[in-house]
Amino acid sequence: MSLIEFEGRSVIVTGAGGGLGREYALVLARHGARVLVNDLGGGVSGDGGSTSMADAVVAEIKAAGGQAAACYDSVATPEGGRAIVSAAMDAFNQVDAVIHNAGILRDRSLASMTPDEVDGVLDVHLRGGFNVTIPAFARMKEAAYGRIVLTSSSSGLLGNFGQANYGAAKTGLVGLAHVAAIEGARHGILANVIAPGARTRMTEGLLGPEMDQLLDPAQVAAMAVYLASPQCTQTHEIFSAGGGRFARYVLGLNDGWYAPQHPASPDDVLQHIDEIRDLDTLQVYESGADEMAVLRRMAVAAGMLPAPS
Repeated sequence: MSLIEFEGRSVIVTGAGGGLGREYALVLARHGARVLVNDLGGGVSGDGGSTSMADAVVAEIKAAGGQAAACYDSVATPEGGRAIVSAAMDAFNQVDAVIHNAGILRDRSLASMTPDEVDGVLDVHLRGGFNVTIPAFARMKEAAYGRIVLTSSSSGLLGNFGQANYGAAKTGLVGLAHVAAIEGARHGILANVIAPGARTRMTEGLLGPEMDQLLDPAQVAAMAVYLASPQCTQTHEIFSAGGGRFARYVLGLNDGWYAPQHPASPDDVLQHIDEIRDLDTLQVYESGADEMAVLRRMAVAAGMLPAPS
């Protein structure tokens, strides 16, 4: 018997008609989840639409004895996001978890990128995250339980040539997840980020045959399904998964250099740049308030603020 189980739980997976989303949906169903398979059925760049992709995954789940329903609304609009959550409520009467996986690519170097290429990618990835998370969060808050899994990428966390639109959207989703984790804590809602590395329609031909073979989408599903499960206890974290490797990204901050007596000048920054960049005091914090606590500690040590009583 599996340690991870979703008995009585329902999960929305956006972009679940193929690639990573399909793998997530299949593994979720095998672990007892009722899955809302959402997919617009469009192309890699976001053009077109079809019901066939979502329907095929639903049929596959049902053939294996699982429970699933299809939804074809686009995540790119608030109306579409609300419709996706409503479809899950209509089918299963609850929304316990959301995995926002839907995405498109419109790669172009910065010098050539058009506004349409920026807007299209932001609409599906970043605004799509808001469009689905906001109505799902409301349902989870009512139930005092929820799991939110948003999809980032090394292209956003570390950068990748020709993907400024995609990278910016993927980094934006990290910010959304962090706030959802903080606001959801008192309501039993956990929010995390997955940065997958996998062979999909969006990466086909970009990685080379050897890496394509290594980066099977099935290798990522374990992490996504865990983060969406009742057994997950982590929140406010970012995980990398791909090719059999699972790891954690962190956003850290060092103590830096403190100039208490007067506003620092650019010359001061130049003279102290090594202290500012030094990683020996690197720490991982849970919120922006934690950074203010570092400043307060340094100010107390410098005699600029009174010591706490």
